[in-house]
Amino acid sequence: MAGLIQRTAQAIDDMWQSIWHDSSTTEKVVIAIFLIVTGLAIPVIPIVWLARIVAR
Repeated sequence: MAGLIQRTAQAIDDMWQSIWHDSSTTEKVVIAIFLIVTGLAIPVIPIVWLARIVAR
């Protein structure tokens, strides 16, 4: 079970890295606005932070 949680957290972290860190400033602004407008920023940001902690 711990291995599954670790792999899931690593996958979330990898996805976040590929979306956020490989994006230009304009793309980051568009992503941030989309998350805020749709209300996804509330659940997404803590999930990503938690996944980054577990992945390490």
